[in-house]
Amino acid sequence: MAETRDIFIICNSVNELGGLTQWVHDISRLFTARGHRVRLIGVEPATDYRDFGSDLPYPTFTLHDDQLPRRRKATGAALLNPGRSLMLRKRQQIFEGGVRRLDELLRTAESPGAVVIASQVWAGEWVAAADTTGMQVIGMSHESFEACKNSSRYNRVLKYYGDMDIHLSLTDADADAWARAGMSNVGAMPNPLMTVPKTLPTLNEKTVVTLRRLSHDKGIDMLIEAWAQVGPQHPDWKLKIFGAGPDEQALRTQARSLGLDDTALFQGKTSDIDGALSSASVYALPSREEGFPIAVMEAMAYGLPTVAFDCAPGIRELIDDEVSGGLVVTPGNVGGFASGLDRLIEDHDLRVRLGSAGRESVQRFTPDSIVDRWESLFALLDR
Repeated sequence: MAETRDIFIICNSVNELGGLTQWVHDISRLFTARGHRVRLIGVEPATDYRDFGSDLPYPTFTLHDDQLPRRRKATGAALLNPGRSLMLRKRQQIFEGGVRRLDELLRTAESPGAVVIASQVWAGEWVAAADTTGMQVIGMSHESFEACKNSSRYNRVLKYYGDMDIHLSLTDADADAWARAGMSNVGAMPNPLMTVPKTLPTLNEKTVVTLRRLSHDKGIDMLIEAWAQVGPQHPDWKLKIFGAGPDEQALRTQARSLGLDDTALFQGKTSDIDGALSSASVYALPSREEGFPIAVMEAMAYGLPTVAFDCAPGIRELIDDEVSGGLVVTPGNVGGFASGLDRLIEDHDLRVRLGSAGRESVQRFTPDSIVDRWESLFALLDR
C-alpha cells in the first residue's frame, strides 16, 4: 500500500467552468479515495462559475478574495504611466499576501513527503514563490507543447517550472518537445477516464454531437463550416452543439449566414452528459488546440467514433486513425473534417468498428491505473 501523503493541488480557481477545473476535482477525489489528505487551493474566485457541490470529500481554499489586477503589456510612454506603476505595486502586494496564505496552508501538512502540484501555469507563479522546503513540487501543462509555445504561458513554464522536481505534460511526445526546448525535469501523466456510461448508444441515431465551450480555441466555427457542407447531403441527420461561451452569438450569426438553423444547432449547456452522448452516433472535436481531451475520452467510453483535428499529440494518443476511436484530420482542413463526418454518417459498420475498438482502447486510462502511476511518481521523487 502506498504511503499516505498530504497533497496540495493549486489551480487558478476551484470553481471555474471548464475541463481543467473538472480535472482537479476528479484527481482530488481519486487521491482522497486512496487515503491521501488533499487540499484543493484556487488562486482567485471564478469568473465563469460552476458549482461543484458542498459535500466534497476534501477542503477547498481560495488565496485571494477578489480577482487580481491583470498585468497588461505596455510599450513606449505607457511604460512610464504613473497609474500603471501604481497598479503593478498594488498587484505585487496582493500577490505577496496570497503567497503568505499559501505558506500557511502548506504548513498544515501532517507528515513528511508532502506533495505540491501546480496544475496550471498561472497558479505555478504562487507555488514557485511559496516555501516548499522538504516537499515534492510538481508543475503541470494541461495543453500540448505547441499550444503553450504559441502563448504567454511558454515563458512562464520555463521561468516557474524549471526548478520544480518535475514538469508533467500529458503525453510522452509533449514531454520530449519540452526536453528539446531545454527542460531537463520533464515527464508525462495522462488524464484518468472518469466516465462510466449509463446508457450505451445504438449508433443508429442520426445525430452528430459535440460538447464544447463556445470559444475560438474549440473550433466550433470550423465545425459549422463543415456541417454546412455535410448537413444538406443528409437532411435526416442533426448536429447538436452543447455548451456556452463568449463566441455564441458570433457562431449563431455564422450558422444563419450559411443557411443553417442556429436554434436547432445550439442546445445550450447540459449536465446530462449521458443523455447527450447516448443519443448520438458520431462525436465531433474540431478544436484548434487541446491537451489530452477528456471529451474524446468520454466519447470513446460510450463507443462513439470521433472526427477530430490532429491538433495535439493527445489526439493521436487516444485515436488510432481509422483503427480505433475515430478519424483524425489535418488541422484546419475543414473539407477533410466534412469528409470524415460524411464517411461516418454513411457507414454504420465503420461507426461500430471504430467505436467498439475505441471503447476497449480507452480502458488503458482507468482511474486506478492513473492513480497507481501518480503514486509511483511520488515514490520515485522521494529517492
